[in-house]
Amino acid sequence: MYNIVNEDDFKYTMQDVSRYYLGCRLSYAEILSEEMAPFKFKTIVERYILKDIDSSTTLESHLYHLTEEDFEWRVYKQLKAKVRVSQLKMGSADHYQEKVYTMNQLAAFSAKEKEEAGMIIRELVISKLALLAFSI
Repeated sequence: MYNIVNEDDFKYTMQDVSRYYLGCRLSYAEILSEEMAPFKFKTIVERYILKDIDSSTTLESHLYHLTEEDFEWRVYKQLKAKVRVSQLKMGSADHYQEKVYTMNQLAAFSAKEKEEAGMIIRELVISKLALLAFSI
């Protein structure tokens, strides 16, 4: 297991020209109270994601266990969401490698396969264009 020294380093909301980036240690309650989180994403969280999930659930935990059968998977897929993970690379010197997965790619791994691969969910990336086009 890994030791996190400062939990808040993984709780952030950032943006660039085309995407929003959310640190996956944020809980859904923290996203809703986050001033920098986009209003439309907060509305989507309230209306569609928190129907079946406790607001104290972190993005990391939720995305780790998300499957194609989950309604929230369809919401994130509609948002063209991608997930940045750190994945353990075994070799002469074990190290973590960063990878970005689409929702389809991430959901293709079971929770057990993610654990065996040493995946740590780090960041949710949402397309601003897809967020704009999402109909509430």
